[in-house]
Amino acid sequence: MTLACASAVLVAAISGRALAQSARRGGYLPLVADFFGDQDTAAAAQANVQIVGSFADGFREPELTTALERVAAQHAPIGIVCGTGFEDRPQLLTQLARRWRLYGNGPDLVAKVKDPEFLASVCRRCDIPFPDISLQPPGRGDYLAKRRGGSGGAHIAPASANDYREGIYYQARVPGRPVSALLVANGAGAIVLGLSRQWASPTSRQPFRYGGAMRPADIPSRVAGRLETATCRLAAALSLTGLNAVDFLVDGEDFFVIEINPRPGATLDIFEPGGVGTGVGSLFSLHMAGCAGDLLDEAPPLDGARASAVCYAARGVTTPDRFEWPEWSADRPNAGIAIRADEPLCTVHADAATAAEAKALLDQRMAWIDMWMQGSNTPP
Repeated sequence: MTLACASAVLVAAISGRALAQSARRGGYLPLVADFFGDQDTAAAAQANVQIVGSFADGFREPELTTALERVAAQHAPIGIVCGTGFEDRPQLLTQLARRWRLYGNGPDLVAKVKDPEFLASVCRRCDIPFPDISLQPPGRGDYLAKRRGGSGGAHIAPASANDYREGIYYQARVPGRPVSALLVANGAGAIVLGLSRQWASPTSRQPFRYGGAMRPADIPSRVAGRLETATCRLAAALSLTGLNAVDFLVDGEDFFVIEINPRPGATLDIFEPGGVGTGVGSLFSLHMAGCAGDLLDEAPPLDGARASAVCYAARGVTTPDRFEWPEWSADRPNAGIAIRADEPLCTVHADAATAAEAKALLDQRMAWIDMWMQGSNTPP
C-alpha cells in the first residue's frame, strides 16, 4: 500500500517539531498539536495548535481532543501519528483511534511493551538479556526505580525502600553506556535505521534526565550487529509497526535491553535523511509506509556524523522580543515565553565528519546558549 503525498496527517506529541519537519520533507501536510507551539513547528506545520496545560503533567483528553479538532477542521486528515507523551496513556490512544486512523502501534501493544514483566518475558523468549525487575521495593541489591510508561529519563532514580508508589517498578542496575537503535517495522519484520550513543543531562532530582544523542554510536561492528539482530528479533516478536526505538546498555561485548519506546522519538533529527518533497528519504514517510505494511530492503545511507542535545534553562529566562536563533538550533520558543529553570529551552544540533567532532561542536554550541542565558551577546 502506498500513501499519497500531500495528505494531511495529525501529529500529537509533547513536542511535534521533529515529526512536523519530517512529515513536510516526505510530502505530507502536518497538522500539529503539542505543548510548545515553537516557531519552527509553526513554520513546518500546515496548521498547529498549542495544547492548554503543562507538558510536565502530560496529556489530558479534553484539551488534546479540542486541539486536534481545531487543526483537523479544515484539512480532512487521513489519520494521526502520536509521538512522545502517550507511553503511559494507552487509554488516550484508544480514544484517539476511535476518532482517527492511528498510524503507529495500537494502544494494547503500547501497554504491553511498557509493562516491564511482559517485556522481560519477551526478551527471555528471544534469548535477549534484560535486567532483573521487581514490582516491590527490593530488599537488597542495586536497583533503579522507574515509572511504568515513563520516557525521557526524568522519571528514573535510585531505588530506596521508602519510595514505593503506584506505577513504579524496579530494575536492577547493570553496567554499560546507553545506546539506542532506531528501527522501522511493518508488523512482521523490521530494519534498523541506525544506532546512537546517548547521554544524560542530570540534575540533583533527576540524575537520568535525557541529554542528547549522536550517531554513529562508535561501538565495534560485531557488537553493533548483535544489537541490530536483537532489535529486529524483538520487533518481529512484538509485531511493532512504524518508527520505534530499542534502548540498550552496552558494556564491552555485553549488552542489556533496558526498554522499548513504541513510537517515533528523540533521535529523529540525527537520523533524518533529508529527502525533499517526494516521500522518499523522510523518516515520517518511512513510518507511514511501515504502518501500511511496506518496508525498505535496507536503511537509507547517512553521511558523516550528527549530534543533538536538549538545552535546559540553567535559570529562569524570558525569551527576548528580537532574537535571531542560530541555524543550528531547533525547537525555538516564541518571543516573551517564560521558561523556568530546568525546563527545555531549545534543541542544539551539530554535524561533522566523525562522532567525536560532532560532539565537540555540539558542546561548544551548548556553551554559547548557556552564555546567552547568562547575558552574553557574543554571536554564535
